[in-house]
Amino acid sequence: MRTVTGLFDSYSDAEVAVSNLERAGIPSDDISIVSNNGDGRYDESNVAEGAGTGAGIGAVVGGAGGLLTGLGLMAIPGVGPVVAAGWLAATAVGAVAGAAVGGATGGIIGALTESGVSEADAHVYAEGVRRGGTLVTARVEDSRHAEAEALLKQSSWVDPTTRRRTYEQEGWTAFDPTLNPYAPDQIAGERDRSRRA
Repeated sequence: MRTVTGLFDSYSDAEVAVSNLERAGIPSDDISIVSNNGDGRYDESNVAEGAGTGAGIGAVVGGAGGLLTGLGLMAIPGVGPVVAAGWLAATAVGAVAGAAVGGATGGIIGALTESGVSEADAHVYAEGVRRGGTLVTARVEDSRHAEAEALLKQSSWVDPTTRRRTYEQEGWTAFDPTLNPYAPDQIAGERDRSRRA
């Protein structure tokens, strides 16, 4: 198995990517989504029941109607509230082992690197979510890696190398979970800047 990963500036682009992966036959259990919710797009009334902020999401992911029906809310240090579903989110918060959410940030980076994503890219992806983005990952058979990556790229995928350069020009070196999460106006500014780029 290999992991394909895509960062998206727009949640709607990430939704399209997830739908494309599912339509191509990638099982929902092998797909994950982690989306910044600093703008309050989702609240506890419109995500999976029992997935309150800070709660583990292992029990609410992978709904019968596809991955996106199993979204849950949780908090990630340095990122703030996120809407998430799937194996990466469950692994990151240690839902299977019952670990506390406090280690979720390192958990996301750790889960990505353990699945084959470079540490440099994992930091870019975590920072991208911190700044308002959405991360989609899929575990696929080696023979389907190129196909799955192409499906992600069809949906306005963010090139991690280019994004890393942009962040580094601002003085960024790595994702720092001790920083304050982006405020809604900062997220809106980041999304506007990304659309213009």
